[in-house]
Amino acid sequence: MSEDLADLFPGFEAHHVDTPAGRIFARAGGEGPPLLLLHGFPQTGVMWHRVAHALARTHRVVIADLPGYGWSAAPEPGRDHAPYSKRAMGAALVAMMEQLGHAHFALIGHDRGGRAAYRLALDHEGRVDRLALLDIAPTLSAWRSMDRARAMKSYHWTFLAQPHPFPETLIGGNPRFYLDWTLKAWSGADDLSLFDPRALAHYRAAFGSPDHIRGACEDYRAGATIDLAHDEADLAAGRTIACPVLVLWGARGSVSTGPLESWRAFAPKLAGQPIQAGHYLCEEAPDEVLAALKPFLAA
Repeated sequence: MSEDLADLFPGFEAHHVDTPAGRIFARAGGEGPPLLLLHGFPQTGVMWHRVAHALARTHRVVIADLPGYGWSAAPEPGRDHAPYSKRAMGAALVAMMEQLGHAHFALIGHDRGGRAAYRLALDHEGRVDRLALLDIAPTLSAWRSMDRARAMKSYHWTFLAQPHPFPETLIGGNPRFYLDWTLKAWSGADDLSLFDPRALAHYRAAFGSPDHIRGACEDYRAGATIDLAHDEADLAAGRTIACPVLVLWGARGSVSTGPLESWRAFAPKLAGQPIQAGHYLCEEAPDEVLAALKPFLAA
């Protein structure tokens, strides 16, 4: 980590854990039952900085950078995008948690981290005690509901999934512009004011490298292909998430119409509510997010 980046997690330990997806960077702090936090695009684990210390009062909090993001390694892309499938990410995160001493754990995922989280819960029954998903609908329902309005709002799904090196080349010409535009456009304020400048410095430093730009694109290519196939197979087989699931979404976010109905096919033990925020719930409305998460995790 660059020395000029602020430490937003004082008291947390840094870990570099070797997994089948390469080395994963994680922070860990607090005492209690283990709780894994997974970030989304285009951020890193730093996005949890406004809620992590409160959660660490009751849990052993592990904050991982997803493969291909942040300070984690970017796996070599595969022809079928399998190294960036949420199945591969989930398996790597299970291996990471085992090495940190946690055979099962609670799990919270935002955005792309939520996709890795629900796939992990589907593939590794018994590993996840409780699952919270922040501002996402299932990959399958997101693609099936793609109409003109959603395509305009979620253009990045198709742009980032275009073949290499098209999106990588365009983003690589000015990665800071693309990052800042994305953060601003998806926030409830439509500007960068809600983000801590120290967190922004982390996001900008992590997003600019060519291998991590490609990693993010591979993540979305997997979402348009192999991840979609895995969702379809589970839906056809009637496989569901065994543990209780809490869904939170931004009232001004990307799934503001409410995603609960789309989750019922995968999560029979389901509850949820909107948060008064845009897409970045934990940075826009940390107190409201904590008020929803704490009783769910304690139940």
